[in-house]
Amino acid sequence: MSARFEEIDWRPTAMGDISLRRRRDPVSGIDVYEVKLGDEFLMSSLFTAGEIALAELGLAKLQDTELDVVVGGLGLGYTAEAALDDPRVRSLTVIDTLAEVIDWHRRGLVPLGTRLTSDPRCRLVQGDFFAMAADSRGLDPEEPGRRFHAILLDVDHSPRHVLHPRHAALYQPAGLRALTEHLHPNGVFALWSNDPPDEQFTSVLTEVFPQSAAHVVDFDNPLQGGTSTNTVYVARTEPGPS
Repeated sequence: MSARFEEIDWRPTAMGDISLRRRRDPVSGIDVYEVKLGDEFLMSSLFTAGEIALAELGLAKLQDTELDVVVGGLGLGYTAEAALDDPRVRSLTVIDTLAEVIDWHRRGLVPLGTRLTSDPRCRLVQGDFFAMAADSRGLDPEEPGRRFHAILLDVDHSPRHVLHPRHAALYQPAGLRALTEHLHPNGVFALWSNDPPDEQFTSVLTEVFPQSAAHVVDFDNPLQGGTSTNTVYVARTEPGPS
């Protein structure tokens, strides 16, 4: 049996001190992995329904049989794992700004680390997703200008509650239009949010994408009791010529 609490790793980063912790949940008896940035909780293995739904809802809209996918934000790896569970995915590029988070996976310090790093389809890339999305060179440092069938993003708490002020530009029409340049025709952009559906952001999506929708994901919350929700936005680019 593991100890009731362990700080597995702690590092200073440009965004603040980041720590990986493991604690034993007294109710379920399972090990819960948590990531904190400073005093703020970023993610927990206790709540993964929204991260998994981000991949499932985003990829469900695609009819292609060989998919090239980008995940912005590695975290504990649940969105990436859900993408790899789709047999149509032939390549997965996962971008995270923190080399420390990538290192946790490569060292097997988090439960899904070995699963992701052992899959030949999956590549972990250290980089600033937001800067890369705004750059014409795009989201693959090894292949500038490469296009993808889906971009799945889970970094900020929501379009209104961002981890860094520079992220805010992506959620405006100009930022989203730049992002669409990295998608194939009929490509998908999907975004996780911890907030309820936001009418203002939905209007921005409608301005840029011909199709978009906000999906509410319900999940049990044993800490607060009852049910909590996340939102997954899914938008599609213009179809190509028939």
